[in-house]
Amino acid sequence: MWSAARRHELTLLAAGQPWLPGVLLLGRIARPIRKVPKLGWFVADPLVARQIYNDSTHFSIVSEGAAGHWWAQVIGDWVEDLFEGPGHTELRTTVRDLFTLTHTDALVERVIGPDLRDLRERLAAGETVDIAARAQILVGRSVSDLVGMRPEDIAAAIGGDHTDDLDALFLRLFHHVEELVNLGFGTMASTTLDPVAVARAKELAGQLAVNVPSAYARADPDTTLGRCRELGLDVEHAAGLAILMAVAGTDTLASAMTRMVAIMHDTGQHRALLGAPERLPDAVRETLRVTSPAYLVGRSVTADVNIAGRELRAGEHVKILTWTINNAVGDFSVHRDYVPETRQLWFGGGRHLCLGAQLVHSELTALLAALTAAGTPWQIVERRYRRKVFIPTYETLRIRLAN
Repeated sequence: MWSAARRHELTLLAAGQPWLPGVLLLGRIARPIRKVPKLGWFVADPLVARQIYNDSTHFSIVSEGAAGHWWAQVIGDWVEDLFEGPGHTELRTTVRDLFTLTHTDALVERVIGPDLRDLRERLAAGETVDIAARAQILVGRSVSDLVGMRPEDIAAAIGGDHTDDLDALFLRLFHHVEELVNLGFGTMASTTLDPVAVARAKELAGQLAVNVPSAYARADPDTTLGRCRELGLDVEHAAGLAILMAVAGTDTLASAMTRMVAIMHDTGQHRALLGAPERLPDAVRETLRVTSPAYLVGRSVTADVNIAGRELRAGEHVKILTWTINNAVGDFSVHRDYVPETRQLWFGGGRHLCLGAQLVHSELTALLAALTAAGTPWQIVERRYRRKVFIPTYETLRIRLAN
């Protein structure tokens, strides 16, 4: 029988995409790898997943069936070089220091530290706070700062006035990005978008990048855009990278933030953490393992290869069931130690391991520290699941500290 926490998570996944829980749960029988007619190969084993991630000779992230192919249709074929060509290694090497623990902790404190202190104070005063809305604002602030875009740049991109309430501006940014992400609906079998979806995706992406040229010219070297300028990446490609960063760092992080608060409450693990505050890093790692916002990752087979005794042929697709693999370890527990088999599979693997992984850890750690600062467990007053979204999350998650 499923726990309350598992029921809420499965209901949340179904609200986003009704077929998703079934695929992820049934995916357990795909271990280590199994072929599904018309969809390709499904992988539910961590060792096989890592083998595929580390094999750039036989598997691609930019061919049909993978995320890079989706993005190439939206922002241009140059994405192939950024994702798999020489430009990939050069860019990661150049911006790597922007994603060290020291830098991401400093960014989080500077950009969202005041918001988190306000959150802590409001909860301590007995107020009820909507964590879902707050998470959307927090990630909007941090991603915008990371890529070097000011409020006026965001206002120019998505409309509005930068002198208006900044929280409202960042909420609008989140919903703009979410619409772009949601165009990924229906790409399980093929990542080739229909012309209407491509046109809308290009329109949304173009709006996000409208003020990038001016931001690129003045961006601080400690931002992604500034580092792109120093690297010599042209403005068009820097704009595309800014879009990728904004999209990758918005929906998935907001989902992880909100679901962390819900899961810890539903399992009672927020009380366990209050009794063992030194386990906070473990709580963050467990959040990413159990939620796995990037629940499924695609790769295309570019050359015939034998994997786990199966013959994969060029042109076939592979779906790595990230959520299925990570949840096979067990239920959420702040007392769970590091699991070598899964490591950080929620961030992908190999040369495409998520560049912003450390920023995600810094943001989740800071949020959880703010929530536990009073030493009192929180309770959920109201929750609603967000419906028909590519990245499942909460529409509303209102909490307050328990009496």
